[in-house]
Amino acid sequence: QVQLVESGGGLVQAGGSLRLSCATSGSIFSYLDMGWYRQNPGKQRELVATISSGGRSNYADSMKGRFTISRDNAKNTVLLQMNSLKPDDTAVYYCNAKTDSRVAIPSNYWGQGTQVTVSS
Repeated sequence: QVQLVESGGGLVQAGGSLRLSCATSGSIFSYLDMGWYRQNPGKQRELVATISSGGRSNYADSMKGRFTISRDNAKNTVLLQMNSLKPDDTAVYYCNAKTDSRVAIPSNYWGQGTQVTVSS
């Protein structure tokens, strides 16, 4: 089983930066496609960024150029560097993991979320 623990959220002023971290357990990190999603109350959870087990990254259009996703396979950790934050970025940010095509049984995992609040 894979467990995900997010950290790094907090309160920041518009224009500031935060770095979120997602620590994983389960010893199969190198077989996981990772992602960050966010959600506000009453709204749909939306994609922020993804990074494949092979290190290929992708971003939602509104995040491109401001956010950077990366992974450290030695530490079983995925990071989300967030710059030029806007009040609209305020949300609970969730870490996601999906087993890649090398894993026989597909699985999907979610962390508990970390709150990011951007003041205007």
